[in-house]
Amino acid sequence: MRNLALLSALVAGAAAAIVALPSMGHAAAAYYVAPTGSDSAAGTVSAPFRTIAKAQTVAAAGDTVYLRGGTYAYTTATTGCAAATSVVDAITLNKSGTAGSPISYVNYPGEKPIFTFSGMTGVNCRIKGFDVTGSHLHLRGIEISGVRQNNSLNHESWGVWISGSHNTFEKLNTHHNMGPGLFIAKGGDNLVLNSDSHDNYDPYSSNGAGENGDGFGAHIAAGYTGNIFRGCRSWWNSDDGFDLIRAYASVTIENSWAWRNGYLPQTTTPAGNGAGFKAGGYGGVYVSNAAKHTVRNSVAFLNRGPGFYSNHHPVANDYVNNTAYSNGIGYNMLGINASGAAVGLGTLKNNIAYGGTPTANLSGTSAATNSSWNLNVTMSDAQFQSVSTTGWNVSRQSDGSLPALTSLHLATTSTLIDRGTDVGLPYHGTAPDLGAFETD
Repeated sequence: MRNLALLSALVAGAAAAIVALPSMGHAAAAYYVAPTGSDSAAGTVSAPFRTIAKAQTVAAAGDTVYLRGGTYAYTTATTGCAAATSVVDAITLNKSGTAGSPISYVNYPGEKPIFTFSGMTGVNCRIKGFDVTGSHLHLRGIEISGVRQNNSLNHESWGVWISGSHNTFEKLNTHHNMGPGLFIAKGGDNLVLNSDSHDNYDPYSSNGAGENGDGFGAHIAAGYTGNIFRGCRSWWNSDDGFDLIRAYASVTIENSWAWRNGYLPQTTTPAGNGAGFKAGGYGGVYVSNAAKHTVRNSVAFLNRGPGFYSNHHPVANDYVNNTAYSNGIGYNMLGINASGAAVGLGTLKNNIAYGGTPTANLSGTSAATNSSWNLNVTMSDAQFQSVSTTGWNVSRQSDGSLPALTSLHLATTSTLIDRGTDVGLPYHGTAPDLGAFETD
């Protein structure tokens, strides 16, 4: 009897332990969306949904929504325009994943989902193509185009507007929008990875045609950290390639390219400002809580304005291992001090400037060392394997990384090899090379 009682106690204890085990959590599910689908379908590969909006209602943290190839054409917004100056969304992603278990909206392998908003002609206010307010989301392999301006009372519309955090935007191709292709308004730890933004032009902006058609914008509110653009390309946008004006939170841009910005797309007709990388500024006024930005290992060429521009920024940004070729000005470090006076501000190391006007407003910059303009080197085409400005927009590598080019890579005989200073980035040889590309 004593043994039986002991056995019963053990069984009861084991049962209690099983009950006390933590839940195994949500088993990740996959859903499918196709242009030919139906939102009354099951969302399976053979019976896909029609819209992302429907998929979002069922997707949970850790789930993947596969977007089948084809064109998703939008003609209406999620709400009506309360006024001609209102802002509406075509697609709202407001449901969040969790840390380590994002909700993913990705292209079906080998297929290209194209979201076009050019049919939204009756929406008489500002438009966001994708409005991403959720966090812990992953968008990948999506083409976004045609977001419209339908009156001249506003500034830009936007291809992708971001106000959530901990999101990844990978392999996006956003183009021919009437405003920035992708714009971060607030949120932290967002990564824009291996994405392209090009041919964006805002013909009806109230402050002038072409003045707001940036490739990528990040005008982030204070209190956020960790926003990064990596491996991105921006070209033939009417205003700037990358624009960080009025960003009160630090942004890092790395391994990215900007060219032919500041023109009407596919022409050499001047339009907006035309900076390749506009790293900050607050409308030409001094602010005491400015954020410091970093631009490194990046290339700017044939931009109408500066390749790298501080834009009256009140603090010294970091510009490290960049290459500027034949821009209006290579590096314009125009800053502003607390008295409102124009000063040179910036920390520049290991940079190359060649063609056009190499630099401006360098007086007063901090540690403008080991760059091509102060090392007593002769700049010429012979420093590079090639100075070709074509082919930079060819297809990316299979993993989404930038194409392997020789343009603006240093020649084996270049006197810019091993002429840099150690800034904590990987390098070969006795010292870092100058410019965006380290030689083997």
